[in-house]
Amino acid sequence: MVQRRIRVDKLYTPTHVLHDATLIVENGKVIGIEEGGAFDVDYRGYSAAPGLIDTHTHGCGGIEVTLIKTTAELSKLAECYAKFGVTSFLPTTVSAPHEVIMRVAGIVKQYRGNGGKGARVLGLNLEGPYINPKRKGAQNPSAIRLPKVDEFNQYYEESGGLIRIMTIAPEVEGALSLIQHLSSIGVIVSIGHTDADYGTVMRAIALGASRATHLFDAMTGIHHRELGAAMALLDSEDVYIELITDLIHLRPETILFAIKYAGIHRVLAVTDSMPAAGLGDGEYELGGLRVIVKGGKATLPDGTLAGSVLTMDNALRNLVKNGLRLSDALRLTSTNPAQSIGEHSIGCLKPGCLADFIILDDVLRIMATYVNGGVVYTA
Repeated sequence: MVQRRIRVDKLYTPTHVLHDATLIVENGKVIGIEEGGAFDVDYRGYSAAPGLIDTHTHGCGGIEVTLIKTTAELSKLAECYAKFGVTSFLPTTVSAPHEVIMRVAGIVKQYRGNGGKGARVLGLNLEGPYINPKRKGAQNPSAIRLPKVDEFNQYYEESGGLIRIMTIAPEVEGALSLIQHLSSIGVIVSIGHTDADYGTVMRAIALGASRATHLFDAMTGIHHRELGAAMALLDSEDVYIELITDLIHLRPETILFAIKYAGIHRVLAVTDSMPAAGLGDGEYELGGLRVIVKGGKATLPDGTLAGSVLTMDNALRNLVKNGLRLSDALRLTSTNPAQSIGEHSIGCLKPGCLADFIILDDVLRIMATYVNGGVVYTA
């Protein structure tokens, strides 16, 4: 395999910064980093960083995950994410009829077997249908149903074991049994779209839940007499915390509070993006519901927030704009998302890591995206 030597002004590992560095890539992996030295790809004047990783996204560029019918559509989706610096993602469904989830699960399995261009597909994220209708947000109430282990097992088998995360409301009938089952087979249980109190969420965490689906949104919040789901998730050291960092779902102060309280090692940025991400204002659809995008804000006709049009490069820039060092912002948009799903060879840029990385200019625009050491997007 041909070795590639890429020279940059700065290289973020991301926790350390190396200056005038040459990244050495071979056979899809980083095999070394040198100071200065010979190079064949010149990005002097720019920075290299681990590729961005979106573990909760419903669509991009007009394509909705829940509606995909072919691997070609999933491939186009992967190419769309690469434009925004994403090197890996988890396509995420919303609550949908049984046959729809089965179809998407099968497509993800088939796509992983055939490979593709663009960002790497890490598996499948199911946001529903086992959630609380009282906290449905922008999910179709007709598709929400009670948890069933047998039904989930059909999805898992159809995906070839590629379901990585599932959102569950722990207070609904049958939820605690399913949480234990998912935990026992290595599927990450994420608490979300829930009306549960602090104690119920703590019990779910004790039984294996280890993630918060877009903290604060679509869950019981913090009150001085009832701490709610949000506080239980923040209080638990073994729980990863998702934040939608579009500055619409959460105030900047709320984002900084969550990072300070939970610790930067537990927090990760997600887009929760809908198909309008990467496009302009207009009318779209999410899970069969009409969504209006105006001024970068996606809502149902009644004003309920309906995911976002956030892209991961904007998530990164928003974090930096609100006071985080770039190295810390990269942890939230790359390293922590990878580690939250047990992926330790991505979200890093040092010898032994996969050669999934981005090239950034001085205002954090994406100049190029590399997956497996190959260019999948260039500006």
